[in-house]
Amino acid sequence: MELNKLFKKSELIPAIIQDSTTNQVLMLAYMNHASLEKTLETGETWFWSRSRGELWHKGETSGHIQRVVEMYSDCDDDTLLIKVEQVGVACHTGEYSCFFNEILTK
Repeated sequence: MELNKLFKKSELIPAIIQDSTTNQVLMLAYMNHASLEKTLETGETWFWSRSRGELWHKGETSGHIQRVVEMYSDCDDDTLLIKVEQVGVACHTGEYSCFFNEILTK
């Protein structure tokens, strides 16, 4: 796949990270061209930190890495879905997923 087509609309694209076994959504982060290349090169997730303005390797300090199992782009080629094998927890709060704040359930 030609990676440049993913960045035609923006320098950053959202990446939805999902547990490859349970399909639970773990987190959402942003990727630029360099972080996507590093992810493909290493087989582990790399993102662009909008707050720090730098690349970050998920789990670099915590050891809670994400090994990439599958990766897809959406129909518009402006969002990624990355299925991972999560080592440890995904959220910096210590929760397995970043999505634990319940707003509404039916």
